[in-house]
Amino acid sequence: MRRSKAQVDENRRAILDAAGRLYRERGFDAVTVAEVMKAAGLTHGAFYGYFASKEALIAATVADLAARARPAAPWEERIAGYLTARHRADLASGCPIAALGPESIRQSAEARAAMTEAVEGMIGRLAAAAPGDDEQERRAEAVAACAAMVGALILSRAVDDPGLADELLSTTREKLTTGRGG
Repeated sequence: MRRSKAQVDENRRAILDAAGRLYRERGFDAVTVAEVMKAAGLTHGAFYGYFASKEALIAATVADLAARARPAAPWEERIAGYLTARHRADLASGCPIAALGPESIRQSAEARAAMTEAVEGMIGRLAAAAPGDDEQERRAEAVAACAAMVGALILSRAVDDPGLADELLSTTREKLTTGRGG
């Protein structure tokens, strides 16, 4: 049975959505193609009609997640919204850079390129709202904030001490919004 272009697009979207949730929640290696397809409501056999391999799905998923930019917001709101206990707990729909960045090291060149694009996108969105007198200063603020935010989120997820986890987020949030000496 032949599928319409709209149905193919809808199925591809369902696969990418399911993969995005599962990969962020459990990691690339812990999720099988069969699990992604089941979560998308499709058969495992249909997978190769959409992607050549799991590696191709990983790269497409990272690229898709990178393309889904958060709405514009002022500097403090961006930081405050990112560095929260709620975001820390929301693995399945949280930041793909924090969830998948460390795993991307061992992925294909295409997946790493997609992660690079995701990081550049985050830096660009932060730079648009960052303090600074010129583009170079705003980008420097954004690079430092991106590294601090992602690092704080990863560390707060990694530790088993809830107090330390909260401290990592709150201290980073405070330093980024008020600790710049100005």
